[in-house]
Amino acid sequence: MNPKSQRPVRHAEAGFTLVEIMVVIVIIGLLATLVVPNVIGAGDEARVKKAQSDCSALATSVKMYRSNKGRLPESLDALASDEEKGKSWYIENLVKDPWDSDYELREGNSKDDWEVVSAGPDRSMGTEDDVSNRLKKED
Repeated sequence: MNPKSQRPVRHAEAGFTLVEIMVVIVIIGLLATLVVPNVIGAGDEARVKKAQSDCSALATSVKMYRSNKGRLPESLDALASDEEKGKSWYIENLVKDPWDSDYELREGNSKDDWEVVSAGPDRSMGTEDDVSNRLKKED
């Protein structure tokens, strides 16, 4: 078939109309308003979950230390200090919380009353947003 005998493309068929483009933009805008709020809050929630996980892991290491030594460590740094042969039996490295603060070991009134705590997003210990290995009591 001769290429000149093919039907010529008219300019009206060459692209999208302004109405079609506007409909697509409105649909994308509606989807963005539904998705963006859910995604923005996910980062904060992920940081809290990581801090909870770290506190639980450190609490397990504190339990192992107490089981082996018969007492709580002076601080969480003792869990990562070198033992015999240059290896720690409890944790390899003491990490910081997701807000770049140190985790703390808080002792209570008895030998079984202790917790591992992160200062939370405000980076101040003793506030409502602290994260601990203990479950929060609902009021």
